[in-house]
Amino acid sequence: MQVLTKRHHTETVDIQITGTKDKKEDVLRDIKKHGYVDTSDSIPWRELFPEFQDEPEYSVMLRGARDKAGLTQVELSEKTGIPQGHISQMENGKMEIGKEQAKRLANVLNVNYRIFL
Repeated sequence: MQVLTKRHHTETVDIQITGTKDKKEDVLRDIKKHGYVDTSDSIPWRELFPEFQDEPEYSVMLRGARDKAGLTQVELSEKTGIPQGHISQMENGKMEIGKEQAKRLANVLNVNYRIFL
């Protein structure tokens, strides 16, 4: 009998390491083996793109994914069955993206649907 298992969300932690410079690369390489990522040279995307500061994240993600796929709103509408007006409202943060719509958009745009939720 198969048992359904629920995958628990992993809590993110920040780690600060102090040590000698000559061992830094060795330590970073070892930490990466455990799934950690060096983000010391990263900044939040909203700092990099202040023009999107007031827009909901899902709208920025949808617009970016559509642009990357090289589709117009009309083309995306035809491929997903979602009215073009709704896509426009989603991209402008005036309409939230539901789970079913997110899955249809993600399927066409070849991304994970969770980025729209």
